[in-house]
Amino acid sequence: MTLASRVLACSAVLLGLGVAPVDAQGYHLARTVVLGGDGGWDYVALDTVGHRLFIARQDRVMVVDPASGKVVAEIPGLNRAHGIAFAYETGHGFATSGADSAVTMFDLASLRVLGHTTVAPDDDAILYDPVTKHVVTFNGDAHSASVLDPGSGKRIGTIELGGGPEFGVASGDGKLYVNLEDKAAVAEIDAAAMKVTRQWPLAPCEAPTGLAIDRAHHRLFSGCRNQLMAISDATTGKLVATVPIGQGVDACRFDAGTGLAFASNGDGTLTVVHEDTPDKFTVVGNVPTKRGARTMELDEKSHRLFTVTADFGPPPAPTPERPRPRPSILPGTFALLVLDP
Repeated sequence: MTLASRVLACSAVLLGLGVAPVDAQGYHLARTVVLGGDGGWDYVALDTVGHRLFIARQDRVMVVDPASGKVVAEIPGLNRAHGIAFAYETGHGFATSGADSAVTMFDLASLRVLGHTTVAPDDDAILYDPVTKHVVTFNGDAHSASVLDPGSGKRIGTIELGGGPEFGVASGDGKLYVNLEDKAAVAEIDAAAMKVTRQWPLAPCEAPTGLAIDRAHHRLFSGCRNQLMAISDATTGKLVATVPIGQGVDACRFDAGTGLAFASNGDGTLTVVHEDTPDKFTVVGNVPTKRGARTMELDEKSHRLFTVTADFGPPPAPTPERPRPRPSILPGTFALLVLDP
């Protein structure tokens, strides 16, 4: 066998085994941009039409140009900001505000606040379903989802979930999926009927938070607080596999173009998982990020990842209300981290 034949044969074997492509292991921290500003943070959302990053920042949403790293605007009036969603058909954006059970609707062109809608306690993650044209919030303490009209911003329905929801995704066929953190399960929702159609356990996963979807193969990727990613089949409603991830996960993403799933972990790592086949998954890397970088967003065109964090000081003294206080955030250190493949 010639050398060329050997190379071709080895390549065929590797492809047959579903070995991850070389660039799957090439993710690295390419740029850190200090954005500053006070307050904590939560979800990061990419506006794919306007090419802007929206970052939930305690009492506001920070809007950033990802190319320049400059803050272009801030959307005020939130109280414990969590998630952001975009309804491009109506030109409206939506942001959840967990402490006051409110959703802020804003104009995507001007970023002007258009109004506020009261939903249920602890509204956290939010999504827009283009099939039913509904905006849906997932309300942790209320164990429910609130459904809003994307044009008026008014609440048009409530879905009882039977557990505390975390992140949710739309499958593109009118079904929604959401992690139930307290039940270690996934719930499937009929978005048009506004009801849960089924639920399945994710054991040995505990406290699932972040969620991503491979729509082509109907796979769901749940990031679990016991350092696992639980991958389930949305068609059969069964767990397919688990793989180890870092500690403190709060977001997952899936890149259909590369077959890679990601988990951003508060311990300062980003776990990269390759989908070898729809039933076989391999961890191909744990990329160093920075402590506290627990949420993220993916640009599926460039395959670039964005995460955010800050520098931390010592925690304040414990109190009866807060027996385990979080470390204090050092002023002016909040930063955007950009990871390139």
